[in-house]
Amino acid sequence: MGQLTKEQRKKNMQAVKSKGTKAEVMLAKALWHRGLRYRKNDKSVFGTPDLTFKKYKIAVFVDGEFWHGKDWEKRKYDHKTNVEFWHNKIERNIQRDKEVNKKLKEEGWVVLRFWCKEVLKNTENCVEQIIKRIHERKQQKIQ
Repeated sequence: MGQLTKEQRKKNMQAVKSKGTKAEVMLAKALWHRGLRYRKNDKSVFGTPDLTFKKYKIAVFVDGEFWHGKDWEKRKYDHKTNVEFWHNKIERNIQRDKEVNKKLKEEGWVVLRFWCKEVLKNTENCVEQIIKRIHERKQQKIQ
């Protein structure tokens, strides 16, 4: 990564979206085309999942690798500037994800988390995992 000025770095970081990312949109459109209906960023569900299927109590999150600490133990040393800030921020995000998962599961939700690159590279596999969970939940409601 090349050296950026403080202003360039600030501008880049401000441009990062928290919702409506390319991966989220791609997954949502693929689900929609399969006839599945969902809620996006539903604030009434703890943790505000990216997609929710309330009828089946399924919460879907699409997590960015940088912000949610993919391979964190290996990658945490990649930060060269403002190291303490980034370590605290990302480790807190990881902790928050665990807390959200725990609370949702306690409330009877199925939590599915996908990495952005996983969605972008293999959207269909992610869609199939969601469909599989929906079918499982349908079966549980019947019995």
